[in-house]
Amino acid sequence: MKTRRFSTVTMGALVLGGLLVAGCGNTDAAAGVQGVPTDLPGVTQNRDKALPTAQRFVILPVFNSEAVLDKETGLVWEKSPQTTTARWSVARRTCIEKTVGGQKGWRLPSMPELSSLVDPSVAPPGPTLPPGHPFLAVQSNVYWTAAKVAEDPSGAWGVHFGLGGGTTFINWAHSVQVWCVRDDIHADQ
Repeated sequence: MKTRRFSTVTMGALVLGGLLVAGCGNTDAAAGVQGVPTDLPGVTQNRDKALPTAQRFVILPVFNSEAVLDKETGLVWEKSPQTTTARWSVARRTCIEKTVGGQKGWRLPSMPELSSLVDPSVAPPGPTLPPGHPFLAVQSNVYWTAAKVAEDPSGAWGVHFGLGGGTTFINWAHSVQVWCVRDDIHADQ
């Protein structure tokens, strides 16, 4: 019985590790998983073709300029994430119920999605976002992701925007920052 449990945990860790590797340097893999089409104008296909910040992020008038399209990933982010913290279950519900720029359809980001905003060349205390980004009110703190931890059902993963974007396990009893995202890649049309 112990061998079976160990192999299940090991396999879960390998799968999670593979997902992290697939999503952290290759937007093709992340795009396929997230359903982002490869034919979106201006969306790059891998990090070798990364766009300059001024071309990468577009403030969307169709969202009353309250949302930003990331042309590298095709994701739409809140321009100003909320400044209050929340527990994970409240954070999920907050995003699902949120209206930004008159638009619904928001959710917590996956770990690779949220990590895609991190510029590791920005020194602590951050926030570790690309210089010249259009976001407002982003704090040098941990932000929730939608990624639960299979081996420990008492928490989820977060991305730290003060320490170079490192991922960290957060117990659900704690409150951290919330930054919602949506998949509406055609929002700029």
